Amino acid sequence: MHHFQYRDQVLFAEDVPLEKIGQEVGTPCYVYSYATLTHHFKVFDGAFAEVPHLTCYSVKACSNIAIVRLFARMGGGTDIVSGGELFRALKAGVPANKIVFSGVGKTEKEIAMALEAGILMFNVESEQELLTIAEVAKQKGKTAPISLRVNPDVDPKTHPYISTGLKKNKFGIDIQLAKSLYLKAKEIPYVRVVGIDCHIGSQLTTLSPFLDALERIKQLYKELEKEGLGPQYLDLGGGLGIPYHGEEPPHPKEYAQAIIKAAKDLNCTLIFEPGRVIVGNAGILLTKVLYLKQNREKNFVIVDAAMNDLARPSLYGAYHEILPVKNEDKEMLVADIVGPICESGDFLAKDRKIKQVNKGDLLAVMSAGAYGFSMSSNYNSRPRAAEVLVKGSEYFIIRERERYEDLIRLEKIPAWLE
Repeated sequence: MHHFQYRDQVLFAEDVPLEKIGQEVGTPCYVYSYATLTHHFKVFDGAFAEVPHLTCYSVKACSNIAIVRLFARMGGGTDIVSGGELFRALKAGVPANKIVFSGVGKTEKEIAMALEAGILMFNVESEQELLTIAEVAKQKGKTAPISLRVNPDVDPKTHPYISTGLKKNKFGIDIQLAKSLYLKAKEIPYVRVVGIDCHIGSQLTTLSPFLDALERIKQLYKELEKEGLGPQYLDLGGGLGIPYHGEEPPHPKEYAQAIIKAAKDLNCTLIFEPGRVIVGNAGILLTKVLYLKQNREKNFVIVDAAMNDLARPSLYGAYHEILPVKNEDKEMLVADIVGPICESGDFLAKDRKIKQVNKGDLLAVMSAGAYGFSMSSNYNSRPRAAEVLVKGSEYFIIRERERYEDLIRLEKIPAWLE
């Protein structure tokens, strides 16, 4: 469910016409729907209401502090993967005891920052990381709460770049080695084992990989219980997919029912790290047609958004529906929708059947709320887009469009070049 709908053939975000945002804020810009964000969070979190749980929004999906703040006010925590995301979460008002710190490459500085903040737990990805966390905790005179991210070697049946639960992936600790490392962690001073973590990938569209992974994790959980290490938390990660182009992923309620049934004999609090399923369909990328171009084989629609604004099509070959903001009765054409960047890989769609467009028309790139702005860059020295949050009949700029001055703000010319 989302709140981007046509009214009298004009595309609206809730009660605001996208034309209005395009004219007043400019393009390209990201537009998010408050109603969709809150509905999706409530549906996901509410699906687990009958069991002890914590919904930790995955900040990497869409990291604007206004959006992180919104979920915090609804009782959510956060899943973070860097010191920068920790900084964002704290600035957004997320209670530190609702923050879990994931990621394979935590630095000593980031670990120290998280210990000082008092986060819920570190999801540890290697033995060396475990020892480093213990050393930093010793220096700080603190005890670090940890879980091990266990790699269950389950195929999530998703794109290889967003698969994380196979033994060939860089993430996590082989499930065959996890028990021995847990027993080692039990004996390490300044470390306290509090949980098990598992995350197998992103954009999953079936339940079976989640349930296969959980069955393997349950066996480890029971073995740890026998060793006096009964984990307090079971972090099952995120990964639930959304419909981009015909996919039919499980509804969060269906997902929850299956997980609750499978985990019913575990005495622990469940932690989830949803990202895409909350924000993916809650945001669009608004862009303007700059030029139309033809050669003997192709039609090109050149727009002012590019791969630096939305990397997913270039990076994964990902599909995003592209809709005209004015849905007029026009003939169809097949075209590549491309941006201004000097790369052949700069496209938002290839060989896409769309309605005929004209120079100056606005287009909405749908389902762009997840891994849209958060993956954007300044490639080709392009200022990053504005971000807008719509609530009912009002809109709010939650990130100003970058200026050219912002591009060089941190750069310096050495004196000998002046």
